Amino acid sequence: MRKIYVIGIGAGDPDHLTLQAAKAIGRTNVFFLLDKGETKQSLIDLRERIIRAYSGPSRRMVEGRDPERDRTPADYTGTIADWRTRRSQVIEDLISENLKDDQIGAFLVWGDPALYDSTIAILEEILERGATTFEYEVIPGISSVSALAAKHRIGLNRVGSPFQITTGRRLAEEWPDGVDDVVVMLDAQQAFTRYPDADIYWGAYLGTEDELLASGRVEDVADEIVATRAAARDQHGWIMDTYLLRRRPD
Repeated sequence: MRKIYVIGIGAGDPDHLTLQAAKAIGRTNVFFLLDKGETKQSLIDLRERIIRAYSGPSRRMVEGRDPERDRTPADYTGTIADWRTRRSQVIEDLISENLKDDQIGAFLVWGDPALYDSTIAILEEILERGATTFEYEVIPGISSVSALAAKHRIGLNRVGSPFQITTGRRLAEEWPDGVDDVVVMLDAQQAFTRYPDADIYWGAYLGTEDELLASGRVEDVADEIVATRAAARDQHGWIMDTYLLRRRPD
């Protein structure tokens, strides 16, 4: 039976790789990489550096083209479902054509595979179709959320209080009920600007040499974050950022 590791590799700092992840990389025969285009080549490059540092000499790397998707769809749920299915077909082809029955394959996932990543769901979709069989194991990683809190030297929750992780799309609709501390990911529309009285702890390219940090009252730092974010996206062609938005006490 073929085996596949889904390995969380942290937010960008190679030192965030756990010992469990390093051992799994060392046991892997074939690494599967999805090419997201020239603007995100740096993401592929970092994965390749990690593979070379911890894998054996006989390992192989194979690449597939990540399908394009509409970033501003009218039907968000339907668009994501369609993209995920097309992506699963690319990944299934990579597995069936490149991984032998007695070999181990791996996908290296930014941050933690359980947090806003589709790899686990895609592997389940492939198994449900039944044409390609394998077993798989998930190796947790240090998420961008953990890295953000560490960089700003803060706790994500306050004493006796919960916090919630959500997306920029949902935050733009409303602040979640019942929480005063909200961690936001995937915020292309910069929804934090709707809440000028909150405090924000923001970070982009966390754990990399391009890391950017900012914090303060939204009213005071929003323009700086928006401008910094736009400049960084123009420079790199992509951006991954995360932030904690915290209501001030009455």
